[in-house]
Amino acid sequence: MSIRTRFWVALVLSLPMLAQMVLMPLGVMLPGGDWLALGLTTVIMAVTAVPFWRSAWASFTKHHANMDTLVALGTAITYFYSLYAMATGRPVFFETAAVVVTFIMLGQVFEERMRDNASSAVAKLANLQAKDAAVVRGDDVVRVPVDQIVVGERIRVRPGEKIAVDGVIVSGATSIDESMVTGESLPVEKTTGDRVIGATLNGTGTVDFTADKVGEDTMLAQIVAMVKNAQNSRAPIQKLTDRVADVFVPAVLIAAIATFWLWFVLLGAGLATSLIFAVSVVVIACPCALGLATPTALMVGTGRAARAGILIKNGEVLEAANGIDTVVFDKTGTITNGTPVVTDVIGDEAAVLRLAAALEGASEHPLAAAILAKAKALDLSAPAPRDFAAVAGKGVTGTVDGAPAFVGNAKLAADYRVPADLAAQVAALQDAAKTVVYVGQAGAVTGLIAIQDVAKPTSQAAIQALHDRGLKTVMLTGDNERVAAAVAASVGIDQVIADVLPQDKAAAVQRLQEHGKVAFVGDGINDAPALTVADLGIAMGSGTDIAIDAGGIVLVKNDLRDVATALALSQKTFGRIKLNLFWAFIYNVLGIPVAAGVFSALGVVLSPELAGLAMAASSLSVVTSSLLLNRTRLAKRRRVAA
Repeated sequence: MSIRTRFWVALVLSLPMLAQMVLMPLGVMLPGGDWLALGLTTVIMAVTAVPFWRSAWASFTKHHANMDTLVALGTAITYFYSLYAMATGRPVFFETAAVVVTFIMLGQVFEERMRDNASSAVAKLANLQAKDAAVVRGDDVVRVPVDQIVVGERIRVRPGEKIAVDGVIVSGATSIDESMVTGESLPVEKTTGDRVIGATLNGTGTVDFTADKVGEDTMLAQIVAMVKNAQNSRAPIQKLTDRVADVFVPAVLIAAIATFWLWFVLLGAGLATSLIFAVSVVVIACPCALGLATPTALMVGTGRAARAGILIKNGEVLEAANGIDTVVFDKTGTITNGTPVVTDVIGDEAAVLRLAAALEGASEHPLAAAILAKAKALDLSAPAPRDFAAVAGKGVTGTVDGAPAFVGNAKLAADYRVPADLAAQVAALQDAAKTVVYVGQAGAVTGLIAIQDVAKPTSQAAIQALHDRGLKTVMLTGDNERVAAAVAASVGIDQVIADVLPQDKAAAVQRLQEHGKVAFVGDGINDAPALTVADLGIAMGSGTDIAIDAGGIVLVKNDLRDVATALALSQKTFGRIKLNLFWAFIYNVLGIPVAAGVFSALGVVLSPELAGLAMAASSLSVVTSSLLLNRTRLAKRRRVAA
């Protein structure tokens, strides 16, 4: 039987007894009296309260005590005493057992509703996936269910349709709304070579893309899996809660026995009065709120982060994020774009790029792609070269427009005449950590092209956001000191550790950990060891699968500014867990003396019914506290031009 059904059974059956409690002071008695209360309460005990007794007995057989132990004992004592009282002509308290169970079930209903909301959010995310797709097979385009798409197939997406799976565009251009996955509200322009994400919405253009991730490998499926795992995980602080409960429950039982003894033996109160005070102690101390404190905050916090495009894998991550004082970044692909781009052209830009593109079109050098991309952006058409030749370690040569030409480094340029005005600018470009490519024809250098892996537009703002939080920033890279220092200076990094081999990155992180807690942000295969060793690993969503698996947090939007947001949300959630635990524990501790009748001389008396209501209110307050995490505001950002 579901929790909600059990609650409604208890509520409906306890309503007549609640009415009797209200009407009794007015001298009004409902038909049936004690026999009606006995019958209604017995049904409640048999239908609604039995799971509490089973749980309590299971814990007892394992030599433990849990929150159900207190519920079971409190209601059982009240019920069976009322049977004895009824047989001996004394006042009965069946309504106490019934109402206590009802209020406790009310707290559980609120907990279940919150869990359902969290699960519903995940289900809605999963339902974003397209149901079918138009697959290009030979000369035909056929619609097939999304679960029948295989890696390598070509898929056509028309305006307004959903992207079925993850892949790379092979033809066409469009804008895609990726907000349902990344949280980015504005459409993203896409063209040939760009990645697309399953479940996102195509804009105005028609594109063909090749599927490279399907089924459980798609980004959406991985997001759903990560959110589920996080919401079902346990933060290490939960172990402290378990240890507290193991001690707290027996302590409460001892307090209840002591309360009964003090009232009945020392103060000479009646059996019924003494028993009521003891039962009130048991009921008010039920640590349901203590059990809700961690999982509710964890579920809400990770769900809030997921809507912001930040995946928190488990509860341990929240605790790890608390107290981070240093954030270490990989350079290539994390702080920088990861692909070289042309930053400067010295000389006649069109002529220099046209000549360079003519020769680099036949080259396989990594810098050639940057030159060709720049020429394409300027819509320059490059002639086909003759007599093309690659000069190992220097560059390429050939004949362009009937004259010998070359593109290469300083070693190749040494064989040619370099005009003084160009030579004077080489040093300045190199000081800025840019790679200088010499372009020449007819025996002389005619221009220079500077190429660099530039920082992402958001990197500087991301570093500043971390500095605003009082965190130290470090760049850890295999690049040389000169290049690393230039990139670090451009974004405001505090410290640079350069010339580090991939296998030595983890050791470098461990050395930093000698001075505090370290978070590492990376995206490559070579970053996986450092992501694992760090107190907190943060992987870029565009990174390799190995890096994403090693990271405790994944930034879906690949926006470095989300590092500060992730830390803020993690710390906010962990802080809410601690607040919930403090409130739940203090609430119970302060409630016990009231329930025990310490303040009865002042007219402050807490009956078991009110104790049950107070306990339910405690649970409700913890759930409400956790739900407030949904209202956490994220820092507003200005849109950064690419």
